[in-house]
Parts: sequence; C-alpha cells; structure tokens
Amino acid sequence: MWAAQLVAPSTFADVRVPAPSPAALAPGEVLLRVRAGAICGSDMPLFKGAVQLQGGLGNHPDGAPPGPGCPMHEVVGDVVASRHPGFTPGTTAVGWALGQDALAELVVTEGDSLVPDDGTLPPAHAVVAQPLACVIYAVERMGDVTGQRVAVLGQGPIGMLFSHVLKTAGAAHVVGVDRVDRSAQARTFGVDEPVRASCDRWVASLAPADRPRVVVESIGHQVGTLGCAVDAAADGGLVYYFGVPDDLVYPVPMHTFFRKDLTLRAGTTKDRGRVLRLAQRYLREHPSILDAYVTDRLPMTRVQDAYDRAAAPRAGQLKVVVEA
Repeated sequence: MWAAQLVAPSTFADVRVPAPSPAALAPGEVLLRVRAGAICGSDMPLFKGAVQLQGGLGNHPDGAPPGPGCPMHEVVGDVVASRHPGFTPGTTAVGWALGQDALAELVVTEGDSLVPDDGTLPPAHAVVAQPLACVIYAVERMGDVTGQRVAVLGQGPIGMLFSHVLKTAGAAHVVGVDRVDRSAQARTFGVDEPVRASCDRWVASLAPADRPRVVVESIGHQVGTLGCAVDAAADGGLVYYFGVPDDLVYPVPMHTFFRKDLTLRAGTTKDRGRVLRLAQRYLREHPSILDAYVTDRLPMTRVQDAYDRAAAPRAGQLKVVVEA
C-alpha cells in the first residue's frame, strides 16, 4: 500500500509498504481504509523532528524517523475488517488512529477509540468530531462556566473549538489570545474579545477586574505559557492545561498559584466513544462552524504541502485536512 513517511525533519517521502493483514487483527482492533485525516498541533513536533512520539507512544531508537503513516491520528475511514463488535466491514468510522499512522491507505486502530459515522457529513468535515470530542471532554471537567469570564490562550484549530464550546456552555465573555490575527473568525466561534498578542504581553496589560475565572492553555509544546495562564487567572480560578507537554518538568509560578488559590487541571481524553458521539451531535447542532473551521483541504498526495501549511499558521487558516 501507499504511505507517507518522514525521512528527515519536516520532509515526507512516498513509500510502498506491506498492507496490514485482516487476519492479523487483535481482538478489539479495526482495519480502516483512510478517507480523510486532519492535522493536529500535537503532530507538529514529530513532523519537525522530535524523537518522542506524542501521546505516550514511545521513543524511536537513536532518533530515527518514525515509521510509515506518521504523524496523523485524526481519521475517518471505511471499515475493511474488524474484530470489534461495534464495527462491520463496509461501514465508516471516525476517531483516533492510536499509532498516529493514518497517513496511509490503510490503518489499524482500536475500535474503542472510534464511533460509526452516519454519513451526513463529507469525510473532511466528519473528522472534526475527533478534536471536538477532546474539547468537549475537557470542558466537561471544568464544571459550570455559566456567566463566567474565560480566556483561551491560542486560537488555532483547538483554541477556536474551545472558544465555541465554552461560549455555547454559557460563558459570559470569551477572550481569545493569539499571535496570529484571528479577528475574522472571532464571531463565528463565540470569541467576544479577540486579542492579537503574545500571552505574556496580554497578561501584563490585564486590569484586576478583567482577569478571567477560567484560563485554557491550548498552545502546548513549550513551558512558558503555563506560567502566563497562572498569572492571568482571577483569584480562586481554574487553569486548564490542554496543550500537549513536550518536557517532563514545567515551571509553575508557585507563589502566585498559592496566593490566588487556583486549581490546575490537565489530562488526555477518556471515554472516547461517548464524547465522539457528543461531538457528532454538536456538529449537527452547529453546522455553520464547519466551513469556517476546515479552511484547507488537500489530496493525500500533497501531504508535504498540507503539513507545511499547518506548521506556519496564517490569518484565515484553521484546520488542514488531507483527503484520499
């Protein structure tokens, strides 16, 4: 089968590799023929040459590039074979490719990280259920945000989903902070106050009355923005660290955290089938966000162009999707 493979930092090559055998599926696994995949911010470090796979999937020996199909985990595909009771050949599924190896014709993943797709959306839109499921799960863990002032640090694809879900959940005022100008999408995604600035400059400009009760860090892959989130939060507030950590240890301004009596939450998405179904329902209820969200659609043969775009965010660009 065809697959894309990283052969050097930020450099893909087309390769031919043996296709997964349906007979080799373990109990609970599903073999998908990939129809579409979306690029996540957590794919970027590996694309750029990081050794460690995101999501706790292990290290590559001696810093060698990852195997064929990496890095992509947001996937929609047709079921070719299944050893999971929830899927039969010929149906379509959406969710996680747990090996981050969906840049290929075929991919094996766990059925518990998928749900059936009802076919009401094209694959390039249906795949949005996966990142949206992660956001919905995180917002559930924040508790009641009704009437609260919230801030989302980072207004890329994940940050914009956070802004929309938090506003829909009842947040009174949503501030979206990003270095890239996101003002054109602000209203569509429920952002009351788009801010184009670095996080530290935004925090330095905050008046005491403007400090948010909830701060979401949706940038990740660096240590400094967690401190910005702590500095920004109002007394007694919540900091939700969603951005993927690349370092084992993160510095926290502990004196500030202690004096403000803050709560810090983080974690990966659990209960995936349930939240994927919630995400599918959310997209049915809010279909207007899809065209604004999926801004770049490229064929799988242009994987290199797709990742180059995702690695260099620009005004007007959100989700980059590749289609088979």
